[in-house]
Amino acid sequence: MNEAQIDELARRLENGERRALARAITLAESSRPDHRAETRALLHRLGPDQGKAVRIGLSGTPGVGKSTFIEAFGCMLVEQGLKVAVLAVDPSSARSGGSILGDKTRMERLSRLPQAFIRPSPSRSELGGVARRTREAILLVEAAGFDVVLVETVGVGQSEIMVAEMTDVFLLLLGPAGGDELQGVKRGIMEIADLVVVNKADGDLKPVAEITRADYASALRLVRKRRRDPEGFPTAMTASALEEKGMAEIWDKIRALNDWRHESVWFTRRRAEQAVGWMHTAVKRGIVERFHADPAVAARLPALEAEVANGTVPPEDAADQLMALFEGK
Repeated sequence: MNEAQIDELARRLENGERRALARAITLAESSRPDHRAETRALLHRLGPDQGKAVRIGLSGTPGVGKSTFIEAFGCMLVEQGLKVAVLAVDPSSARSGGSILGDKTRMERLSRLPQAFIRPSPSRSELGGVARRTREAILLVEAAGFDVVLVETVGVGQSEIMVAEMTDVFLLLLGPAGGDELQGVKRGIMEIADLVVVNKADGDLKPVAEITRADYASALRLVRKRRRDPEGFPTAMTASALEEKGMAEIWDKIRALNDWRHESVWFTRRRAEQAVGWMHTAVKRGIVERFHADPAVAARLPALEAEVANGTVPPEDAADQLMALFEGK
């Protein structure tokens, strides 16, 4: 695209045109060098309109009801007059590189609302299952006028940490469980969670959900001593996505925390840290891409991989050889 076409796409995006937003995100997800340059130009053009939405990261183990929760929560926000974007990051197939793009099917009611936008993105095998261009997608939906951006992770490995680093509030969704399950929740995830929501607090599971909430509330007291958050945060709550109960209360908690952070130095410092982190991630990615594109490295890599695999060359020695080729030594 030339400069005039980028300006036109930016204008349509700022007017809230869904096709323009979808096209811009597709452009951002591309790995082609010309598309990357066009994405940077577009983001530069949209710069003043970014950063206004509440960015909420959400994670939870499979079967906890994330899709049902997001749909109920999103519909509630729309009823309050807000525009909601859901960036659902799908796990890519290890063999084919394809992705499970079923989010609009499992959030059918939300996807039909004109004030909502749901975008599945393939992870492309990156660490933690987080889509390569999720950060750009966040900026694009904000420029399109969305008030709330929900970033759903696949809930594996480092994805929670990575999403927490690009959002303002992180919500951990869990199911009713006993003490053994509580021990299974990684300490690191508990330390980054601003809200722990025990879902499925309905029917016979309601008493169990309340006990689980109390267990997590106790665990969060230890985390609270090490964090500079307002009184009462991080916190644990119960909800029923199936019965759509607790959604408004969760939103009130998110707004209270977000407002406090805006009024303090936390928000400005956090966004600055995220920008610097984004830069370092881009540098690392660029180095890796140039490394694999180097002709000398590409020519030697298959043989070295085979030698490392059969044990004739130690991995670190092989890495040193490849780095020497890359550096032209």
